[in-house]
Amino acid sequence: MNIMVVGGGGREHAIIKSLKKNPKAEKIYALPGNGGIAADAECVPIKATDIEGIIEFVKNSEIDYAVVAPDDPLVMGLVDRLEALGVPCFGPRKDAAIIEGSKVFAKNLMKKYGIPTAKYEVFTDAASAYAYVEECPLPTVIKADGLALGKGVLIAGTREEARAAVREIMEDKAFGKSGDQVVIEEFLEGPEVSVLSFTDGKTIVPMISSMDHKRAGDHDTGLNTGGMGTIAPNPCYTSEVASRCMNEIFLPTIQAMNHENRRFKGCLYFGLMITKDGPKVIEYNCRFGDPETQVVLPLLESDLLTVMQAVTEERLKDCRVKFSRDAACCVIMASAGYPVKYEKGFEITIPEDLGDKVFVAGAKRSEDKLLSDGGRVLGVTEIAGTLSEAVEKAYADVKRIHFENAYFRKDIGQRALMEG
Repeated sequence: MNIMVVGGGGREHAIIKSLKKNPKAEKIYALPGNGGIAADAECVPIKATDIEGIIEFVKNSEIDYAVVAPDDPLVMGLVDRLEALGVPCFGPRKDAAIIEGSKVFAKNLMKKYGIPTAKYEVFTDAASAYAYVEECPLPTVIKADGLALGKGVLIAGTREEARAAVREIMEDKAFGKSGDQVVIEEFLEGPEVSVLSFTDGKTIVPMISSMDHKRAGDHDTGLNTGGMGTIAPNPCYTSEVASRCMNEIFLPTIQAMNHENRRFKGCLYFGLMITKDGPKVIEYNCRFGDPETQVVLPLLESDLLTVMQAVTEERLKDCRVKFSRDAACCVIMASAGYPVKYEKGFEITIPEDLGDKVFVAGAKRSEDKLLSDGGRVLGVTEIAGTLSEAVEKAYADVKRIHFENAYFRKDIGQRALMEG
């Protein structure tokens, strides 16, 4: 069976390592992949957003199954194009991927169907947004409508910061057309939880919960990043909270999308906040989270390819999805200066016995060397019976991996250990 995985980061490396466990996965192509993924799949230098290039590759190759992992090609309709060629896919079609592609759509969907989320207003012109931030409660959250590489959400503690956020998104166009509309919403407080889920549009199966660490510096200081580390399960996601989420958020979201004739099939990610009034949705993603995938999939005891095919064929209710009761910790090793300015091109050395525990995000091959080639370079994941053991083992592994300019947070998992 020939499988194509679209994407080239640590998330895709984790997906590919899991898919490889199935003996049916004879050949895996990664488009574009990266220098680390090249050890587990054949990398094809076609960007994930090059829809026509991907279609041409598929026409000239024998692809039996495709996994579209990143948000951009999903929102651009790659799954629709692949299905039109007769290639079964894991990932939502364009009309369902809008749940991440437009925050305005997502907020309006939640409002219409009574799904708990922050109160909000939508603005299509800067003048109205400026007027609103002069009187709204502070702090407030200002979001670009469209995709913005995870950076289109700004928290304003003062009127001046709120005005600056509106200016950056709507007038300076820091995120391009994604800033044509903004959502300004109330600031929620409470612990955050990430819950990825498998769904075929009829059945929804939540994966194990996780906790991301977004800030660049220890103790949640510094700039927001794509994620500096993750742990699973999240101690704030109790069985009581899980039950409420299923009844008040997960099932109603699937039903709402069906009512809108936008059946969602793939991985639906729920970014949640556990407030004093109960769990509320901060955001939806139409795909596996990064780096959450690096702790969630290593804990999956069921076969990933089998589960994905059950989603594609709308028979998830008959598929057994089981997760380990162990804990996992992933520490991201980045280039110093990320997420702003950083150097790359440094040789990476990874001990051979750590191969299965390392998910490479930003690296390239040069002859027989692996060189750093991005802000987030790789993630190191360890599993153990307790979270404290998993954290200890992950940091022991980090000390054995070397590249010049390496930077990592030293407190991944500490908040969870305190809350647990």
